[in-house]
Amino acid sequence: MSDDHAYQAISAYNDNLIKTPNIDRLANEGMLFTNASVTNSICAPSRAVILTGKHAHINGKIDNLSPFDTTNITFPQLFKEAGYQTAMFGKLHFGNNPKGLDEFKILPGQGDYYNPKFITSTGDTIINGYVTDIITDLTLDWMEKRRDTTKPFLLMYLHKAPHRSWLPANRHYKTYTKKTFPLPSTLFDEYNTRDAASKTAEMNILRHMHLGYDNKLTPETINELNIAYTGLHNRAIDRMNNIQKASWDSVYKPINENFIAQYQTMNDSTLMVWKYQRYMQDYLGCIAAVDDNVGRLLNYLDDKNLSNNTVVVYTSDQGFYLGEHGWFDKRFMYNESFKTPLLIKWPNKIAPGTTEDEMVQNLDFAQTFLDIAGIEAPKDMQGKSLVPLLKGEKELWDRDAVYYHYYEYPAEHAVKRHYGIATKRYKLIHYYYDVDAWELYDRKKDPMELNNIYNSAHYTSVVKELKEKLKKLRINYKDSDSLTNHYIQVYKDKGYIKQN
Repeated sequence: MSDDHAYQAISAYNDNLIKTPNIDRLANEGMLFTNASVTNSICAPSRAVILTGKHAHINGKIDNLSPFDTTNITFPQLFKEAGYQTAMFGKLHFGNNPKGLDEFKILPGQGDYYNPKFITSTGDTIINGYVTDIITDLTLDWMEKRRDTTKPFLLMYLHKAPHRSWLPANRHYKTYTKKTFPLPSTLFDEYNTRDAASKTAEMNILRHMHLGYDNKLTPETINELNIAYTGLHNRAIDRMNNIQKASWDSVYKPINENFIAQYQTMNDSTLMVWKYQRYMQDYLGCIAAVDDNVGRLLNYLDDKNLSNNTVVVYTSDQGFYLGEHGWFDKRFMYNESFKTPLLIKWPNKIAPGTTEDEMVQNLDFAQTFLDIAGIEAPKDMQGKSLVPLLKGEKELWDRDAVYYHYYEYPAEHAVKRHYGIATKRYKLIHYYYDVDAWELYDRKKDPMELNNIYNSAHYTSVVKELKEKLKKLRINYKDSDSLTNHYIQVYKDKGYIKQN
């Protein structure tokens, strides 16, 4: 799993931005899901859903701030109890002592791109190098030296990249900073039919992406140009050693110099495009390292004759905006953050090169893995095993809609609380805090979700039908207005929301 990896940045989905031949192998040799989504598009809650097979309102991890309830049963615990050897390397995002693992080395919180610290069961350690390469080194070292070949194994290989603030490896920033990428058609979206939530969100590339922290302008450049607000200096760069920093400066110093030469002639449009290109150069450069390293792992499985007896899954904790609607980040139920990449290779079970468009979610992962392993899933898990789809038995799949609920407001990026329902054809969203607004999108006629048709007389019956279906889904998943109000009160009690 990677962090914030947009499906638009995997060439098996779309090759306009980047080629990812190693991740694409999983599509060529297995199944590519085109309608995979998350239940809550934010890092830690998404990971909690994956581990527990339960919605955030049930497992309690509604946001990045609240602690994970360790009384939850996670699927690695069940694998270990069933006799699997279990390991985790990379980014978990919460918890220093994850349950059900024979060995782990995880990044504290977000972790760092260069010379990162790792948490282990025997103490913390700093490993010099680039984080995506290191996570793979640790994974392969375990596979080679400590894997018990008499047992089946469950290995969680979890990348930090391409999470903000997008520091690529030396081998990639030298090439990606020279690239120019196509502009999204909605880069300058004005949200003409949407309600207040889109207009007040703080994730616009022009207004909210930091010239310093995100786009890598130095404090010296900012001072010389007397720019009022640019965001914090990127302190992650300060972790570099002298050799790493000299290499970084050899590429990013000219970028700063070129910006100084251009800045006085820039208007909002040209600055927006400049920031978008800088964003893509670094974001996609980070993904290039992920793809390199996925290739290393797949090649290891091939070399050790493990490929034919190993299920390989690639996904992300959610999607991400790559300039669509003028945005970066995630959180909304709109496609770019709601949808997540999902590619699964299961030799002799999945027909190579299969594409699947059924509605599936990260809620389903735990039960799917348990089902593949022949381990009974707890009855309180809320997902569905994807095994019938993986085996081509679509007649056994009966889901026609999925549920989404985002809670973390007020918080960074100011995306308002909302829940909703999505089918293959429609998406109905309800913003319920600070505003009371509904939006409806026809996903077939309006795939970029530009036209809110909730108030259109032509769609009155669709709205009625979807609201009834949404009501039933909320009951099925044990979500309710009273539970929603409970979590709002939690925010008030913690001081995140001012009491009236």
